[in-house]
Amino acid sequence: MTKSLDETLSFFKDRIIDCIKSKKSISITTHMDCDGLASGSIITKALIRAGANCTVRTSKEFSKNVLESFKTDSRDFHVVTDLGGGFANELDKTLGDNWIVLDHHQIPNEELDNPNVINSWKYGIDGGSDICAGGMAYLASEALDERNSDLSALAVVAALGDRQDQGERKSFTGKNFEIAKTAKELGLVDIDLDLLLVGRETRPLADALAFTSQPFIEGLTWNREACFSLLKSSGVNLKEEGRWRVPSELNEEEKRQVIKSITKFTSEKNTTELTSELIGYTYTFPREDNRSFLRDGREFSTVLNSCGRINRSGVGMAVCMGDRNKILQEAEIILTDYRKMIREYMNILSNERWRISESETCVMVNGEDIVPETMTGTISSLIAGSPKNSGKIIILRTKAEENTIKFSSRKAFGCTSDINLSEIMKNGAEKLEGIGGGHNAAAGAKITKDKLDEFLNYLEVNVVNVSSSSNSQ
Repeated sequence: MTKSLDETLSFFKDRIIDCIKSKKSISITTHMDCDGLASGSIITKALIRAGANCTVRTSKEFSKNVLESFKTDSRDFHVVTDLGGGFANELDKTLGDNWIVLDHHQIPNEELDNPNVINSWKYGIDGGSDICAGGMAYLASEALDERNSDLSALAVVAALGDRQDQGERKSFTGKNFEIAKTAKELGLVDIDLDLLLVGRETRPLADALAFTSQPFIEGLTWNREACFSLLKSSGVNLKEEGRWRVPSELNEEEKRQVIKSITKFTSEKNTTELTSELIGYTYTFPREDNRSFLRDGREFSTVLNSCGRINRSGVGMAVCMGDRNKILQEAEIILTDYRKMIREYMNILSNERWRISESETCVMVNGEDIVPETMTGTISSLIAGSPKNSGKIIILRTKAEENTIKFSSRKAFGCTSDINLSEIMKNGAEKLEGIGGGHNAAAGAKITKDKLDEFLNYLEVNVVNVSSSSNSQ
């Protein structure tokens, strides 16, 4: 029988304290995206504070290769965050009882009773919207010591990075809401309604609009000249006393003018969806420097994603751990490079139209030889964030290592399909000896290249056609 969440967190505390008392070394393995880096850092911070002997590493996925590495690992106990779902049996065989997984991805039923699996779904918490791995790591850390409540701020960054701000006006729901409330009460985060532009407190208005890719607005996103012209024609003063103004300095009327100009630019189609994507709750970290790109929660999350996606996870982890010196300058360079890469990939996909197959309800994108394996989630999310794809399911594929193909799927804003992408990706991949899983609205899969046609046929039957029929009813 599954224990309650409180009982399980108490179990986690006991296991960790036992490790510390018996001087056992602890290894933390985490995912390399924002949620992974944040959750891994939260646990690492909590363990260091408790006096544990611990190390941390990142991985782009949890695979048999990772399991094999555990066999030769000299560490005594293993904590896995934001990874490991579906591998409980293999972990038992490899590590015995010396492991714990903290995660929020959907898991098979046979893992529900495994005490070493601490997964949100076991406790009736929706891991796709109400809590992320960072949130689970925070709850475990807070159970270890109440003074770890200050780690709530990093859990907020993790939830933003996992795009779990899906409540009304980009608010949090469930456990995410509770964690953000804790961070606010501690003075670690300010929560306000505002324009959702990148660099709200740091970037000139035209740059902020140009760098905003959620939503992805064709003709404006990454086009500073077009953004400058649009804002100038809106009547909003872009300068004040010779200094470029930033979005947070706009008054309410000016914000309305900006929104009006953007919606006019994109024509009348999907105006409501676009407006809802541009106005919402913001999360500002007042303890960060006034002109730091870490001050805005969403930009903080993008920094972490950029580090992980281009194989510089160590930099992102250092930022999470509190390094604010040279490493922060390095992170800024990485962020700039990351955005350049994204722009390049999106431009190619946009220009090479043969790569995109669209139906009424689904967009299939061939990113082979263009999009790196580590960037599939980022690019599929951007495509899903485009107003023109509102209501659709996005499926992107690209080449991966060892002669495999990586798939990333997303439900775009306004998608009402009852298809569970996690189940679709998992079941389809496993039929072809691959791996897959994730969330209802965001999931991935990996198969060998020789099974590509079979998997595409599977998606045609189980996603494209099903979506069409469900939406036409």
